[in-house]
Amino acid sequence: MPKRVDHAQRRTEITEALVRVAGRRGLHAVGMRDVAAEAGVSLRLIQYYFETKEKLLLFGLEYLTQRFGERVAARIKAVGGAPGPRATIEALLLAALPTDDESRTFHFLYTSYAVLAMTDEALAAQPFIANPDAAEEAVAGLLRQAQDADLVAPGLDARGEAIGLLAMSAGLGTGILVGQRDAASATGVLRLHLDRIFGAP
Repeated sequence: MPKRVDHAQRRTEITEALVRVAGRRGLHAVGMRDVAAEAGVSLRLIQYYFETKEKLLLFGLEYLTQRFGERVAARIKAVGGAPGPRATIEALLLAALPTDDESRTFHFLYTSYAVLAMTDEALAAQPFIANPDAAEEAVAGLLRQAQDADLVAPGLDARGEAIGLLAMSAGLGTGILVGQRDAASATGVLRLHLDRIFGAP
C-alpha cells in the first residue's frame, strides 16, 4: 500500500527550507533549486506544490506572518492573567524586534518581501500591504480600548500613535540588524514611548 503523504506538512517543510536558505543568502538570491536542495527534495516536487517562485514566496510570507502571530501570543501568555492594552501592545512590538535567530530572520525577510514587492510585478499584485494595515488596526484598537478605560488621554490620536509605534519598532529592528544599537536599548526606546502614552508604570 503506498505511503500516504500529508500535503500540508510537505508544504510547510518546503516553506521552512525557503526561510532557512533566504535567511542566509537573502530573499532576492534564492531560487527554487536552492529551496529544493535545502529541503532535500526534487525541483519537480517544489514545482508540483507551488508552480512558480512567486507562489512559493507568497506562501513563505504567510508562514512568517503566522509564526509572528504565534510569537506575539506566547509573549502575551507569558504576562499571565488578563493583560491590558499596554502589555498587549508591548508584546506585539517587542516580538518584532530581532533579538534571537527566529526574530532576526523574520525581520530580515519581512523587510525583504516589502522591498522585493516594489520591483516584482507578481508580488506587487498581491495584498502584501494588508498585513501592516492589520497590525496598525490592532494597535489602534488597543489604544481605543485604553481610552475607553481611561488609561490614556481622551484626546489621543489612536491611529496616529499606532502608526508611529509600528514605524518605530520597524526602524529599531533594522538598527539592531545592522549593529547600530542593541536589543536592550531598542526595548528601552519602545518602553519610553509607551510610558509617554500610558504614563510610567
